[in-house]
Amino acid sequence: MSSPDTTDPTGTTTVHAAGCVLWRRSPIDGELEICLVHRPKYDDWSHPKGKLKRGEDALAGALREVEEETGYEATPGARLSTVRYLANARPKQVRYWAAEATAGAFTPNTEVDRILWLSPTAARNRLTQPRDRSLIDDLLAALHLA
Repeated sequence: MSSPDTTDPTGTTTVHAAGCVLWRRSPIDGELEICLVHRPKYDDWSHPKGKLKRGEDALAGALREVEEETGYEATPGARLSTVRYLANARPKQVRYWAAEATAGAFTPNTEVDRILWLSPTAARNRLTQPRDRSLIDDLLAALHLA
């Protein structure tokens, strides 16, 4: 298990986070749906994710964040890409997994005020950050739908 943050040789601290591309089969037509979360603090749409707690396993952290942000429990699947970017002038690394929603229900909270279940195409178009769009392609490949 790693600590949530690491320092590189230049003294820059990397923030470690984890998340999931949460999916389900539509209760209406059985088609694939991807869950996106809306964070009012940033007014953005993204995949559920968050910083790891000290000593927390990345997959455990990803599933914890999914449940905290969406209200859904999930069964983890394939490991997806790791996304790296700068957040508040600090490097951030987010490890992602595919995860199938199993049980639960969304309740709005201060961190996430809305969720949407969208088709892969609609989800790709709704995501605020272009870097998050390739994760949908990763999911489709992992589910052998690409």
